[in-house]
Amino acid sequence: MGLDDALIFTRVVECHSFTLAAQGLGMQKSTVSRRIALLEERLGVRLLNRTTRKLRLTEVGQAYYERCRQIMLDFAEAEQAVMQLQQAPSGLLRITAPIEFGQLFLGRVLGDFMRQYPQITAEVELTSRHVDPVEEGVDIAILVGQPQDSTLIARKLFETERRLCASPGYLEAHGTPLTVAELAGHRAILLPHDSPRHWPLLGEIIPCQRVLACNNITFAREAALAGAGIAGLPRMICESAVRAGRLVELLAETRLPIGELYAVYPSRRFQAMKVKTFLDFLMASLPVGEGRRLEPAAVGLVTSPP
Repeated sequence: MGLDDALIFTRVVECHSFTLAAQGLGMQKSTVSRRIALLEERLGVRLLNRTTRKLRLTEVGQAYYERCRQIMLDFAEAEQAVMQLQQAPSGLLRITAPIEFGQLFLGRVLGDFMRQYPQITAEVELTSRHVDPVEEGVDIAILVGQPQDSTLIARKLFETERRLCASPGYLEAHGTPLTVAELAGHRAILLPHDSPRHWPLLGEIIPCQRVLACNNITFAREAALAGAGIAGLPRMICESAVRAGRLVELLAETRLPIGELYAVYPSRRFQAMKVKTFLDFLMASLPVGEGRRLEPAAVGLVTSPP
């Protein structure tokens, strides 16, 4: 009786009408009115002030409604959780990701996921721009760096080290810096968030000569390969060129900011099964050898909870 009365009361409040609430519940209006009256009698308080045109919550009624609404949400969430255990992920999955991450990794992982869950379809945009998943209706936005929007949930996926690299031709023409201090004045290829005047080093402030700034790490690597300057590149982007001798790693002990990837999604109370399953699949597939994967136990919310 108590849960049924709470449901009826919540529907009346949200419909602003006994008539509409009764229609939605499949009950007679007189029954709904009588149940609310009995509820007030049992509680010993007035929950609603009624006029011919309006229903208005009393102060006690407002507090009771908020508690009842929370109970209804908890009940719906419990039912959904049980039902999802019996369901395979399905529907359209919309994802945005950095271009390089998409090309080198995400395409293969998403393909494997869709083969395992054939009821999934997907739309993917590879982009260097910042994406707001709420504004653009995206299920998952994979972003470089920790997001600042506290209304979103962010799951840290991956860390990769950055290396200072230059081509043999550049070093032959401009000399090879053997100490951090010798970087001063060298030609710099800079990425977003790098200072325009200093090398992107941790704990060191060394001036640089900025010759190129770009928002794409593959572009920066190609410019470094062509001899334009020294670039601080993520390990997963430069490692094969270093092994092949096309790039030279400089000052291996020098620390650069870690590159981080986050999966960001709207702060929703009920997370769709397709989103939860894909995030878990993505975490399990992350490359360990090319960066530092975050084990599931170490992953949490980095912004405010839903």
